[in-house]
Amino acid sequence: MSERGNLHIKGRVLAGPDDVRDELWVVDGKITYRRPPRAAGDLTRVDGWVLPGLVDAHCHVGLGAHGPVDEATTEKQALTDRDAGALLLRDAGSAADTRWVDDREDLPRIIRAGRHIARTKRYIRNYAHEIEPGDLAAYVRQEARRGDGWVKLVGDWIDRGEGDLAPCWPRWALEEAIATAHEEGARVTAHCFAESSLRDLVEAGIDCVEHATGLTEDTIPLFAERGVAIVPTLINIATFPDLAAGGEARYPRWSAHMRDLHARRYETVRAAYDAGIPVFAGTDAGGSLAHGQVADEVAELVAAGIPARDALSAATWGARAWLGRSGLEEGEPADLVVYGEDPREDVRVLGAPRVVVLRGRVVG
Repeated sequence: MSERGNLHIKGRVLAGPDDVRDELWVVDGKITYRRPPRAAGDLTRVDGWVLPGLVDAHCHVGLGAHGPVDEATTEKQALTDRDAGALLLRDAGSAADTRWVDDREDLPRIIRAGRHIARTKRYIRNYAHEIEPGDLAAYVRQEARRGDGWVKLVGDWIDRGEGDLAPCWPRWALEEAIATAHEEGARVTAHCFAESSLRDLVEAGIDCVEHATGLTEDTIPLFAERGVAIVPTLINIATFPDLAAGGEARYPRWSAHMRDLHARRYETVRAAYDAGIPVFAGTDAGGSLAHGQVADEVAELVAAGIPARDALSAATWGARAWLGRSGLEEGEPADLVVYGEDPREDVRVLGAPRVVVLRGRVVG
């Protein structure tokens, strides 16, 4: 890990969508826009375009394809995200205890949602608490107290009896559970692929929906009216055709449904954006997807029709504000990424950070 040193960063500091400055300094780990006194010592000069540390608003640190992983693997996941410029991670469910990461100044900051809460035998094995509706509120309270202001439900999954995606929870259980989370000061999000789970979740008071591939002209206005955010995880949705092919022999209805959700994924995201639904960038890294792909997710949002400026915000200024974390404000900890070209012109620039600064230290 690099030692903390004072920096002078010059070029274009993108402190906000409408806040562009010519330079900033990092002194004692903090951001300042005031030229420091000579007492600050030597300053290392860095040139380029500066953004707040990127946000991956949906990933899973400490989780692998078959459940929790060891600390060495967890460390590798976190370092991969860090080196890609993702310095703030919303861990949207993990069976691993990753609190030790908070003691490492060289690893990204994590906002945890506790462990997934799923219906019995209705999710990936070894990932979630698998329970029945009568216990949902109690488990939500437990995970709200373990997390960092979020709780993660599995809102739908394949029902093997029906042979297709189906909601996991009755409306009464959702209302009780979401009210419980809010009493604990936590927000609630849910994994949802299908159409049928969305209305009950939103009307029960949910704060966010992950994936949200099942949004339609009937539910998009409801999301917009209630201000319910979505994290589309488009690089995960890209795997739907392969998943469908693997399950076609046993579950042909499910396979056809997954292909349809995939085929209209861009249309769905653009319709949500056009309606004013808050959209944020998340990769779903962990499990079967590699970490370090937040730049690819931002590029996918642009491919879906979201303007580059707003796609950048979905992984920087807007995402940080939504999660209650600082950006490039005066006096705040210096978590930032420097690029050799202007990411507003081409978001693919995000894939090649020149310098990564975490907690005031150059780490990449």
